[in-house]
Amino acid sequence: MSTAQATESLPTIHIRPANPDDGSAIIALDRLVTGSNKAEYWADFLQRFAGKNHKIQRHFLVAETEEQKLVGFIAGEIRAWEFGSPPCGWILALNVNPELRERGIGTQLFDALCAELKVAGVSTVRTMVRGDDKVNLSFFRGEGLAAGPYIELERRLK
Repeated sequence: MSTAQATESLPTIHIRPANPDDGSAIIALDRLVTGSNKAEYWADFLQRFAGKNHKIQRHFLVAETEEQKLVGFIAGEIRAWEFGSPPCGWILALNVNPELRERGIGTQLFDALCAELKVAGVSTVRTMVRGDDKVNLSFFRGEGLAAGPYIELERRLK
């Protein structure tokens, strides 16, 4: 597909704060992308991050088409002082409909979240990605994220 054709097929996207009514669409998109049904998880997440519970430290944004079809979402929050880390933004979730990837929707969501975090006073954004998750690794590296000063450590509990 030529660049001109790709540009013509780009949907007009509107980014807005998530609200509790977005729950079924968020659950469906996450199920499509991950193959897992995490309805309880997303219901709890929406309760803490969306609507009247939205706080300057927590952000949950959705991308929707002109027809108000939800095609992506991003969530993040400000965390501070864990192991000496000054306040920074953490991206906790990002999903874009696989049929619409590589059309700038993820970047629009990322930029919108970063703008919210900057207004809230942070100058650094972090996330955690599985080492074998090539899609998200590629996306976040393309947005300028690189290894930071902290190392994730884990241990399986018996």
